[in-house]
Amino acid sequence: MVSKIGKASCGTMESSDAYMELEPAASGTQIELQSVVEHQFGDSIRALAAEMLAEEGVENVNLRIVDRGALECTLRARLETLIARAREAGGANA
Repeated sequence: MVSKIGKASCGTMESSDAYMELEPAASGTQIELQSVVEHQFGDSIRALAAEMLAEEGVENVNLRIVDRGALECTLRARLETLIARAREAGGANA
């Protein structure tokens, strides 16, 4: 199921957290990542984001992640919240 998505954000720029923005795109999904641990974990963070978007049926979006060393459980929680907020902003039920 593909959901209608609006623009949304969540998170903070605090250490061990992540700030995320999601907005509709004309076509395709773009994941932009800025991370203090990008060299070590950048591929894993991008894969996690792509997996969660696909599981939730979210397509054709631009996702921006500014990671300050968040653990995987924090990234998952932030993405879950972000998707719910984007659905709400898009007028779809989460």
